[in-house]
Amino acid sequence: MERTSPTLSGAVRRPLFAVGLLAAVGGVVGWLAPGGVGEPDPVQVTEGPSAKAYRSLGDALDGAPSWFATLGELASEGTLVLLGALLAWACWRAVRRGDARQVAGALLVGVGTVAAYAASEALKLAVDEERPCRALRGAAVLGECPEPGDWSFPSNHATLAAGIAVGLAVLRPRLAVVTLPLAAAAALLRVVLGVHYPHDVLAGAVLGGGVTAAVLVALGPLAARAVTPLVARVSAAAGARGALGQGDHARLVGDDRRGGPVLHAEPGQNGADVRLDRAFHHVQPPGDLPVGQPGAQEGEHLTLPGGERLDPRAGGRPPARRVPGAAGREVRDHPGGDLR
Repeated sequence: MERTSPTLSGAVRRPLFAVGLLAAVGGVVGWLAPGGVGEPDPVQVTEGPSAKAYRSLGDALDGAPSWFATLGELASEGTLVLLGALLAWACWRAVRRGDARQVAGALLVGVGTVAAYAASEALKLAVDEERPCRALRGAAVLGECPEPGDWSFPSNHATLAAGIAVGLAVLRPRLAVVTLPLAAAAALLRVVLGVHYPHDVLAGAVLGGGVTAAVLVALGPLAARAVTPLVARVSAAAGARGALGQGDHARLVGDDRRGGPVLHAEPGQNGADVRLDRAFHHVQPPGDLPVGQPGAQEGEHLTLPGGERLDPRAGGRPPARRVPGAAGREVRDHPGGDLR
């Protein structure tokens, strides 16, 4: 009996999981929808737990100063800006590190968020739910009510915020402590301002987060393979520009002892660090460094592990205290200048 290969099994499981996730998203959003599909008139939500929660929050904020509404509007938009900046930072950092999987994931987060936003706009046109600031007469409204025809279900802000936040949390779980609270704040602020019901923002959050997660699951490995050559070229080009930006400095590549190379290694990494601050005027013959011998080479400078320094030009000898081994040695050449 033939066994399915792990690769083929993964290739089958991922799309199936993504389809199941999208089906669950559709079920939750459909359950939260107030109806209205196929009806000629807009939906007026005036009863139920969502309308009651909206009224209670509005009453609690009634009488707040005008600057509070302005601050709420700025914060509502600012959360989206911060989340977008975090996504751009994650993508750029992955490019600099040459991590094709993370680059592909960041791009897919953007694709999934845009897809979720398009689905949100389509649902708005299908449901035609009136904004609570117009449907609920006498309810206190903190912000400015959108124009008629700008429907309420689901919330676009919540969709965008949750799409980016959940995507980043999947890619880089440590960011979840920042992105998920930001998305929750973005959703809550839409209710605080009075432009959405609670069920609007909940539906938007489920839609944005679910669609983005499904895109990452279904297309992650394929996208990583697709962007690998491009990421390698960009990373190599960035490394070359960084090397040129060092002027006449050149540094070797070290090992961080964790399985990866470290550009511009510092002392202590892999036991040694060699820097060429200027071009050598005299090449040291092969062999050990001339510890304790008069300096015959211009500008030679040896730093021992314990921090002692030896100036061969002065004809000095090494201090009595020596540490065996070559770990931590550093060689520099400063022609015509002080040894540092």
